[in-house]
Amino acid sequence: MPKPLSIVVVERDRDRALLIVDSLREAGDHDISVISEETGLARKISEQNPDVVLVDIASPSRDMLEELALASGPMERTVAMFVDQSDDSLTKAAIEAGVSAYVVDGLRADRIKPILDAAIARFHMFQRMRTELEATKRALEERKVIDRAKGLLMKARGIEEDAAYALLRKTAMDQGRKVVDVAQALVTAAGLLS
Repeated sequence: MPKPLSIVVVERDRDRALLIVDSLREAGDHDISVISEETGLARKISEQNPDVVLVDIASPSRDMLEELALASGPMERTVAMFVDQSDDSLTKAAIEAGVSAYVVDGLRADRIKPILDAAIARFHMFQRMRTELEATKRALEERKVIDRAKGLLMKARGIEEDAAYALLRKTAMDQGRKVVDVAQALVTAAGLLS
């Protein structure tokens, strides 16, 4: 049985917060807490470390968006924001702060679950994309190091590229290390010697 989704609701108005909590409880088994004061929002959210942050506010301020960016760690959790009014600059600032769903025209009980589901799906999609991007960047950096090491071997030993790579690979296998680690050691050593 999957663990319940932990949700922090940021809402000043007590009655509205209760309405949101009731709607969330109807939508599924969730661990829900409410933050009613925006002061220190980043710290409060970080302390609770929820899966989802749901913000209901008439018109978000730039300070609140900064707090959300600090608190939500756009890379760490889903953030859904319901606002009554907005403009292009606030929408852009919210997205840059890591908001997964930015819904204008306020919050209605019947829209909470589908919007929350979409926000979670969008967050996971972007998280996969970020992971793939980081892996691609790492692979590119490793490729550059290996190419530099091959170049050093080709020049020092007067061998072809395939032979240089074969030598790196054999050395890595003999030492029980990765090719990129052997290549990095060679590049570092060459830098010290020049």
